[in-house]
Amino acid sequence: LSLDLKLGKKVNEGKTKEVYELPDIPGCVLMQSKDQITAGNAARKDRMEGKAAISNTTTSCVFQLLQEAGIKTAFVRKQSDTAFIAAHCEMIPIEWVCRRIATGSFLKRNPGVKEGYKFYPPKIEMFYKDDANNDPQWSEEQLIEAKFCFAGLTIGRTEVDIMARSTQAIFEILEKSWQPQNCTLVDLKIEFGVNILTKEIVLADVIDNDSWRLWPSGDRSQQKDKQSYRDLKEVTPEALQMVKRNFEWVAERVELLLKTKSQGRVVVLMGSPSDLSHCEKIKKACATFGIPCELRVTSAHKGPDETLRIKAEYEGDGIPTVFVAVAGRSNGLGPVMSGNTAYPVVNCPPLSADWGTQDVWSSLRLPSGLGCPTTLSPEGAAQFAAQIFGLNNHLVWAKLRSNMLNTWISLKQADKKLRECTL
Repeated sequence: LSLDLKLGKKVNEGKTKEVYELPDIPGCVLMQSKDQITAGNAARKDRMEGKAAISNTTTSCVFQLLQEAGIKTAFVRKQSDTAFIAAHCEMIPIEWVCRRIATGSFLKRNPGVKEGYKFYPPKIEMFYKDDANNDPQWSEEQLIEAKFCFAGLTIGRTEVDIMARSTQAIFEILEKSWQPQNCTLVDLKIEFGVNILTKEIVLADVIDNDSWRLWPSGDRSQQKDKQSYRDLKEVTPEALQMVKRNFEWVAERVELLLKTKSQGRVVVLMGSPSDLSHCEKIKKACATFGIPCELRVTSAHKGPDETLRIKAEYEGDGIPTVFVAVAGRSNGLGPVMSGNTAYPVVNCPPLSADWGTQDVWSSLRLPSGLGCPTTLSPEGAAQFAAQIFGLNNHLVWAKLRSNMLNTWISLKQADKKLRECTL
């Protein structure tokens, strides 16, 4: 496939990949993996047949997962078995590391901490990329004082905060995504770049089996990541085969991260078709979380038997369902549903300006034995449903987590912009 693309000059070459300009796709580069495995700043390096394809599969799946969740990345698309296309970035020479469990170099740098110590929230560290000095650990202050400038963007307090926040969110999304495979993501190493066209900080480089520690069943002795290569006493052909099998195991499972076994749907019940535009907003917001949403019309006052029949239809097919009750004036719909189903029901009444303050009480003050929350915003009702499904659907959870991050980033950037104007 890569052959269809005209390659420009080589922009960069690392231990395990080469980066080429793409004259026909301005602002993009080709990331070509190599069949090379290294450890300890390439003090140990070996050729591993097929590693380029394994790494490329792993990276492409991980970036696709993060991108679909809403994380800004440089990834554009997988181009061939061993290469992918990415936005051209000027790389920020920092390795960001996020740890859930203390192991590896952390134990050497922090004597007295036992392996297995857990960090809540996950611990973030950064290392300046400098082979000659073995990638020294840096503090945020050092990074800010370095006054780096890439693609015209100066790396200051705001940018450092954005990278630190993003590192934690990316780690948590991948940690959550590995859990259904009964795999513990122990730690993760990532890099950011500044997109030369948009001038924004994006997750760049690669995330493959060299980038993390992965312990099936949380058991270090079953490790499937590059640590199995670092730990070899000597590199024999048999030992390399064992390492390669670990890498293949990860590449096969990483494709499963893009899927979920868990189903779910939102059913919006409206008391009258006049509430349709309000309900369409709920449906549209559900779509952003990838949650199917159906709209129905039924009145608990005027046709209670029909309301309960519709409810039974959705209880009987085994698909986890959240009901949203949309009824203006006197809301009988939410309370009647809540009193007759074990499924979650949320009220989202369309309030009118003239009577809203009186009408809302029919949603808020319910008989005992009903657990039916009320949210006035249609987007809020969809988000509440998404949070319920996110408990056992990592793809929905990833979108929620990413939304939180992106909201935080946009506020941070707005603040920076405002300060620049007033200065």
